[in-house]
Amino acid sequence: MGRNLDSQCKKCRRAGEKLFLKGDRCFGPKCAIIKRNYTPGTNGTKPRKRLSGYGTQLAEKQKAKRTYGVSEKQFRLTYEKASKKQGDAGKNFLRALELRLDNVIFRLGFASSRAQARQLVNHGHFHVNDRKADIPSFSVKEGQVIKIRKSSQDSPYFKNLGEQLAKDDRPSWLFFDEKALTAKILHNPKDEDLPKGINVQIIIEYYSK
Repeated sequence: MGRNLDSQCKKCRRAGEKLFLKGDRCFGPKCAIIKRNYTPGTNGTKPRKRLSGYGTQLAEKQKAKRTYGVSEKQFRLTYEKASKKQGDAGKNFLRALELRLDNVIFRLGFASSRAQARQLVNHGHFHVNDRKADIPSFSVKEGQVIKIRKSSQDSPYFKNLGEQLAKDDRPSWLFFDEKALTAKILHNPKDEDLPKGINVQIIIEYYSK
């Protein structure tokens, strides 16, 4: 699978807003949106051009794709599967992205960014229902239990996660046991749990053409 090797900060600058792709750095004064809030490239300091209807749809799709860190193929396949389900296609789409294993690991606080979460999953640090899960796009389901692999619990990385794992802004659809270092999917994300910063209707219009 092809990888986008562009700087994470450039992705935020192209979107014109913070996508929170670099963890703690995004909250500090070194954030690129604070230091260089203009598009990358030689003409970046010029005023942004007004986008056409198609350009607006494309920009929103790119923003969502970069936020979750998935390839174009994965993003489109996720949309196609979501559009075939009953109910609101846009909400089904965001719900499917939220239930990706790498995103769940990020939401739980095991990683400061989705990119870091993806790396942890790829390295096989987690089990889902006592089975090794090393595919970031794996879709978790209601009732499943996520555990840190026993051999990974003693690693310096997981031992130093105490403060990060104690955060209180964890989504309500995830339960985390700090002592056992296990998490459970209580239910699928509800409408109020879905990200508010993505205009999913515009993305649906883009793919519906």
